[in-house]
Amino acid sequence: MILPLVTDNASRASATPAVSVLIPFLRDDPTDLLGLLDAEAGALGGSVEIVLLDDGTGDTVLTERLQATIRAMALPVRLITLTMNEGRSKGRNRLAKAARGGSLLFLDSDMRPDHGRFLSTWADLVARENPAVAFGGFSLLQAPTDARFAVHRAMAARSECVPYQERAKTPEKYVYTSNLLVRRDVFETEAFDAEFTGWGWEDVEWAMRVARRFAVVHVDNPATHMGLDTVEALAGKYEQSAVNFARVVARHPDIVSGYPSYKAAKLLKRVPALASVRPWIRRAAVAGWLPSGARAFSLRLYRAALYAETV
Repeated sequence: MILPLVTDNASRASATPAVSVLIPFLRDDPTDLLGLLDAEAGALGGSVEIVLLDDGTGDTVLTERLQATIRAMALPVRLITLTMNEGRSKGRNRLAKAARGGSLLFLDSDMRPDHGRFLSTWADLVARENPAVAFGGFSLLQAPTDARFAVHRAMAARSECVPYQERAKTPEKYVYTSNLLVRRDVFETEAFDAEFTGWGWEDVEWAMRVARRFAVVHVDNPATHMGLDTVEALAGKYEQSAVNFARVVARHPDIVSGYPSYKAAKLLKRVPALASVRPWIRRAAVAGWLPSGARAFSLRLYRAALYAETV
């Protein structure tokens, strides 16, 4: 077995963090995010650490650049570099084991804090309330406005960038591992299911399990999701996610049955020769000459048509 390469900076040895920020990445460069987080170091006094996981990128130039970056950072940081990809669930479980804080903040490498007190807000919440689970929210404030991302931008604005008061009405539904605080004892009780592979649903399924036992709260501490996708890339991710969706349906039918995606999939299951129709729905979604609204509708319909095979 090849052991991971571990790089710590000088600040890590003496820090006693209450919050560990866990950042997995694959073929991404988290340098910009690290710079924004490190700008808060002076106000945190070692109460927040960062643990990064390179999940098998295999880029020695990137590794060396990141090592130089974290050694110069004021925040305590550890970088774990894997030679082979473990996947989203196993990677996040590995990050949690390496963390020292009593609360774990899962933050994707393509997120950008929307204000200069992002980490301080999380640290203050932990000191004041120590919640079991808290989600800070998404925004598109800093996201790219390129035309090729217009469909994803419209879909994210509608279904993901939801005010915290609205998210709180169905707390388990609006939980994503890109700005998610989890108390350590909760995570040790309910870790991510390593059987989930590919893309999608592992964070929602985890939240469904956790919400049955712990309070999930929603707060107003958003970060921008910078990693918008083209329609083609989104369609590919939806194709990967069908198996995971089936796993969620099997485990939590009482919750999933109320979701619009499930209801749409059940309706489409009745459509004769759906497998023959589905490629045409995809073609409509990727057709650049159609309005963004029509393409977004087609893409949601395509996702439901994929899920119809599993319900």
